[in-house]
Amino acid sequence: MRVQNSATAGDAVAVTDPPPQGPCTSAAAARHGSRRGTLLASLGVVAFSLTFPSTVWGLESFGPWSLVGVRSVLAAVVAGSFLLALRAPLPERRHRGSLLVVAGGVVVGFPLLTTLALRTSTTSHAAVVVGLLPLTTAAFAAVRTGRRPSRTFWAAALAGAAVVLGFTLTQSGGTVSTGDLYLFGALLVCAAGYTEGGRLARLMPGWQVVGWALVMCLPLGLVGSAFALMAEPVRPSVQGLAGLLWVAAGSTFFGLWVWYRGMAAIGIARASQLQLAQPLLTLVWSVLLLAEPLSPTAPVAAVAVLVCIAVTQRTSIRG
Repeated sequence: MRVQNSATAGDAVAVTDPPPQGPCTSAAAARHGSRRGTLLASLGVVAFSLTFPSTVWGLESFGPWSLVGVRSVLAAVVAGSFLLALRAPLPERRHRGSLLVVAGGVVVGFPLLTTLALRTSTTSHAAVVVGLLPLTTAAFAAVRTGRRPSRTFWAAALAGAAVVLGFTLTQSGGTVSTGDLYLFGALLVCAAGYTEGGRLARLMPGWQVVGWALVMCLPLGLVGSAFALMAEPVRPSVQGLAGLLWVAAGSTFFGLWVWYRGMAAIGIARASQLQLAQPLLTLVWSVLLLAEPLSPTAPVAAVAVLVCIAVTQRTSIRG
């Protein structure tokens, strides 16, 4: 305890020093932060795993361009409402370039390319192709942020990607379709958006990263929606509207919000490996919600992928 003199009355005022932060306390805080970050990133993966089934539902009522346009507008309205209600400050000028990358990758590019792919590809097939996203994101993160995953990390990541790729080729008869090309393009733009969003989430709250990226796309979304709704037929249905609402509020806003917060806590490369579970969760949703047949090789792929996730979560990342 130290004694501090009062400047006005000369009385002695006792001020208790904060307890020292020893190595045990710091280690416990780090473990707590890691667990919390893993939980948040996992919630994001669950939200993302529902995206493809919800998109298929949405395509029952809207054309692909209309669905993407209206989705981005609704998500921007939700995000803008939160930003206004909580009086979030405008992003700094130096962050706007990264926000554009986030907007182009995860708000426009990925939803558009995957929606176009789902016109011809099944949900389960698309989900497994997008299972390559963790490896793609880890590669982008290594180049962009200067963090260097260990060799064990890369070996496990490559093994998980090989499982996903092998599963994909088995399901598609060893050929690559137009839908697959859309999906591979979606992987690249989404990985870039995830990497920039993860970096920004260390400098500003994750929900603001998502919110400002969505708001920046609002003018484009309004114009695109207007033209698309005039060109494509609209057939409202309960499932179609439910799918639209989920991809707008659930996948796009809530999912990205918790995902970026999780990445900021445990790192981009390590969080990206949690997404190896996403295609397997989507396979479950495709059976439960869309009544798609489940391949007998899916459980084998599930076990192999989960082993890869466990390995990547325990490896070190040098930065």
